[in-house]
Amino acid sequence: MIVRPAAEDDWRSVGALAELLVQTHYSFDRERFVHPDTLRADAYVARLRDEIVGGLAMVYVAEIDGGVAGYVFAGIEPENWKELRREAGYIHDLVVSDAHRRRGVARALVASALDWFDARGVARVMLWTAPSNSGAQALFRSVGFRPTMIEMTLDATRRSR
Repeated sequence: MIVRPAAEDDWRSVGALAELLVQTHYSFDRERFVHPDTLRADAYVARLRDEIVGGLAMVYVAEIDGGVAGYVFAGIEPENWKELRREAGYIHDLVVSDAHRRRGVARALVASALDWFDARGVARVMLWTAPSNSGAQALFRSVGFRPTMIEMTLDATRRSR
């Protein structure tokens, strides 16, 4: 396995994996996450590429046997008084193809993001994970992440007044 910055030839594979990410989250909670038809590969990849241009974000891929097995998208977020936090690194997306799961790909991609943050002097790294994504939570805990916040959502259709 080789973990490296995404190259021009990788974006189609990253887009396909991004669609898997959107579908997976939508299956976790259809009210919270966008419908897969509203964020297709081309739009998602365009957004990733825009983020990278400013130098405060990265997309690394894990390559196995010449193909993309997974990717990580991470970036540096400025201090945020609403979240009561200083500047932080965020691992926004981590996706591994079904065929390559449980082979150390996700762990290697997380390590690449942490190295990227270290090289930029970012002391704190954060992420979000769906409550039902216990596999991801176990991975993140094993790397040293700890739970700090719980997101709660109330949609207008469920409000009781």
